[in-house]
Amino acid sequence: MTTGRTAGQGPLAGVRVVELAGIGPGPFAGMLLADLGADVVRVDRPGGSALAIDPAHDITNRNKRSVIVDLKAPDGPARVLDLAARADVLIEGNRPGVAERLGVGPGDCHARNPRLVYGRMTGWGQDGPLADRAGHDVSYIAVTGALGLIGTPDRPPPVPANLLGDYAGGSLYLVVGVLAALHHARVSGTGQVVDAAIVDGTAHLSAMIHGMLSAGGWQDRRAANLLDGGCPYYGTYETADGGYMAVGALEPQFYDAFVDLLGLEDLREARTDWTRWGELREAVAARFRSRTRDEWTARFEGSDACVAPVLSLREAPRHPHLAARGTFTDHGGITQPAPAPRFSATPTAVRTGPARPGADTREVARDWDIPELVTDRVRTPAETAAGTPAEGNATTTATTTETTSVTTPVKDFPHQGD
Repeated sequence: MTTGRTAGQGPLAGVRVVELAGIGPGPFAGMLLADLGADVVRVDRPGGSALAIDPAHDITNRNKRSVIVDLKAPDGPARVLDLAARADVLIEGNRPGVAERLGVGPGDCHARNPRLVYGRMTGWGQDGPLADRAGHDVSYIAVTGALGLIGTPDRPPPVPANLLGDYAGGSLYLVVGVLAALHHARVSGTGQVVDAAIVDGTAHLSAMIHGMLSAGGWQDRRAANLLDGGCPYYGTYETADGGYMAVGALEPQFYDAFVDLLGLEDLREARTDWTRWGELREAVAARFRSRTRDEWTARFEGSDACVAPVLSLREAPRHPHLAARGTFTDHGGITQPAPAPRFSATPTAVRTGPARPGADTREVARDWDIPELVTDRVRTPAETAAGTPAEGNATTTATTTETTSVTTPVKDFPHQGD
């Protein structure tokens, strides 16, 4: 199934991936694989994405191609199985049992392609008492103890953006599992199912803290530890203009530089004296409130005090270090994170913008040698809005790639299945 590598396309060039359309962690995992050079074909539903933004701005679909298949149509599952038969990897994010009911579960796919890596992305996993329940990022990080690590004891745990569960505990672990299983398939000739549950991945992320807890080096309460805001030299402080500075001066040499630049040399010994942490916190807070964020940024520039400004999403791409490294890039008028990590021999890039639902059907049908994709194709959302007839055979003129904005309510995510 793997095709030849194309220079400059990333280390996964030639690997074929089928992504059954969903929202959140599954598409982000697909983007990671696509950024690494894999040929990721997203199988969209008729009507387009379930994400309530214009598909042209859904950068988790960059570097991919899209076809439309109605899995509830009589011949829909056969088209997905045709793709699976030619793929190295398939990823899906339905609730347990949905893919099987649709006829595209692991058994169906492995009957056509025994080497296939079948990646499953869910919040609760394929089994367990909550496997069939809906959920969101905040649900998953709550039960794993991760949410209970955040904030201060006098207030409810603050809800972070859905990076910790959905994308760190979910997408990244799915990709790690898929790549490990892909290596095994190439060695053994046998594919397998990768059950990536957000609760499992998020719990795994806390391995070091569980070790510290077992050793008595971590208190099981919020803001009482070295790395959870309990320590006055590891946290955030407000500045005179309402901005914030982040402080991580943990090691002795970094702490010394920190208090010296703040002009608090008399508190150098407070670092290891927990009884003075309240005094230290108040002094540091008062000093930071005396200048603006930019003034403090300039003050700490060039030092090893481990102090940085807290930037917004729009400010981050302009940070001198990130700008110099090209951490963010612009493609199609959208500023977005560049592919990561970086490779010396097989560099990656944002090659194409977000795939529009169904726009690549003809191209995929040709490249993957599945002419039935075009013959039986349903209309794209743009064609539906314009009243354009669906293509009836492979000689019909190619249609526009533009789509209308889809505002379908988001279903339970990442369990977006029926």
